[in-house]
Amino acid sequence: MCGLSGEIRFDGRTADIGAVGRMTDAMHERGPDGSGLWSLGPVALGHRRLKIIDLSDKAAQPMVDSALGLTGVFNGCLYNYRELQEELRGEGYRFFSTSDTEVLMKAFHRWGPDCVERFKGMFAFALFERDTGRLTLARDRLGIKPMYLARDADRLRFASSLPALLAGGGIGGDIDRVALHHYMTFHSLVPGERTILAGVQKLPAATVRTIEADGTVSDRRYWQPLYTRSALPDHSAMRADDWREAVLEHLRTAVRRRMVADVPVGVLLSGGLDSSLIVALLAEEGQTGLSSFSIGFQSAGGVKGDEFAYSDLVAARFGTAHHRILIDDTRLVSGLERAVRAMSEPMASHDCVAFHLLSEEVAKHVTVVQSGQGADEVFAGYRWFPPLAGVAREQAAAVYAREFFDRPHEALAEIVSPEYLIDQDASGEFVRRHLAAPGADTALDAVLRLETEAMMVDDPVKRVDNMTMAFGLEARTPFLDHELVELAAACPPELKLASGGKGVLKDIARKLLPAEVIDRPKGYFPVPAVRHVDGPLLELVRDALTAPAARSRGLFNRSYVDMLLAAPNEHRTPVGVNVLWHLGLLELWLQAQGV
Repeated sequence: MCGLSGEIRFDGRTADIGAVGRMTDAMHERGPDGSGLWSLGPVALGHRRLKIIDLSDKAAQPMVDSALGLTGVFNGCLYNYRELQEELRGEGYRFFSTSDTEVLMKAFHRWGPDCVERFKGMFAFALFERDTGRLTLARDRLGIKPMYLARDADRLRFASSLPALLAGGGIGGDIDRVALHHYMTFHSLVPGERTILAGVQKLPAATVRTIEADGTVSDRRYWQPLYTRSALPDHSAMRADDWREAVLEHLRTAVRRRMVADVPVGVLLSGGLDSSLIVALLAEEGQTGLSSFSIGFQSAGGVKGDEFAYSDLVAARFGTAHHRILIDDTRLVSGLERAVRAMSEPMASHDCVAFHLLSEEVAKHVTVVQSGQGADEVFAGYRWFPPLAGVAREQAAAVYAREFFDRPHEALAEIVSPEYLIDQDASGEFVRRHLAAPGADTALDAVLRLETEAMMVDDPVKRVDNMTMAFGLEARTPFLDHELVELAAACPPELKLASGGKGVLKDIARKLLPAEVIDRPKGYFPVPAVRHVDGPLLELVRDALTAPAARSRGLFNRSYVDMLLAAPNEHRTPVGVNVLWHLGLLELWLQAQGV
């Protein structure tokens, strides 16, 4: 787990190593254990290292393999690197390190860009071929590891974070109006390749991008699970018990894979079903002395701020070395400001500050943790999924928008200044196009595909990466193992919706976990002081929305902002996000990034 950056030029000039150095320095927190720069003519690469596998300097990056004519930078972890290394040795390759980075490079030399299909793990990488001048960029199947891009006629720059690209210079502060529409309507996220800043894009998940020396680009999407039973004969005959056993075995494998490391691996234990299952399976694998971590906050607005009762129960059952982390409200505002600076893109979810403060404490004890993130999207755990059961395919988009969108397209005219409005319903069109694509049997199958391919990548997955990596903490997500996701995609929707959601997971948990954890009401990362905006937090948001930068930018109608400030806790989106916080977070992020 690290941070990478680079530049390739198309105008015959030498790459700007100074800019790549600034981008690399901006990612110090992602890789506090080492730094490296490399350049050759039109290409320069930078890297910040977090030591997880092969702690020696032989694994330092950028990694150069002169015999193969390759230089690369890599962010992530290949959980099956040892098996790949043995296979490559059998083909005559010799290794100078025990790192997964070297395995990645030799796999690329042996199998070309198709090597990504052999990788089990999370990754973003850039590989430069000396003899052809070709640069290859790639991202893992679920987009767990980020890759941001900025291109003009003369060059392409890339980095693991958007703020790193800004540190390189040459990027304006114009707002992408389509992205703003997405942020304001589509659950505070910007899906696809866009970002809130015009001129900055994301490499899509499950994509290999090849950039020739002359700037010609070609993309290949190499993975997409099928949300269907009819196309998979092996699955069509499976009964409910067969599905439960298959899910359990795949989850066992996913947890086992994520134990690979040359440092201890802990677990983020919220006390919910997902993280508790991970603890149970780690114990089943024989891991003893496991460090587990839970966070809690002070109650506010009648909302309880911790779930320690459940995490304590699981920790006691499996004998973990458990750490309760209680955050006083006096730390919340400063922690929130630092969390905003750590965001690659504005994210209004309450979870961000919780993950940020939790990661700060966890990183004092371990460098790697497993997390239950992704289970709700993959196994239908959210409240907006049941209303889609039995809905006709052509009505799926309307039902999903009603349950999930922050507001309809028409409502933006009251909130957003006219110069930032667009005529088309960008979010509605995005959802309708996605849901209409072939490869899903039912309306719910299509929505779960949308959640996994779009919403999850640009909300919870990004949130975990940004907040943990702000402290050099690697988070691994077993529920996003691509083979488990493929199985879950084919699993009949009724098995996922059973028992109020995640039914198949609840069933397999009954032999592993206390009933109180399985049958509890669904919980969310509780940060009451963010849900209920008051006191110092209200002043922080007020200052951001009334600052000279905000007035000059003029994103929002002043009368609407004044109305929210007069009644800061009266207006919420359908999924419960405070509307004042929703707007204020965007301005806080833009100002924190100096945009």
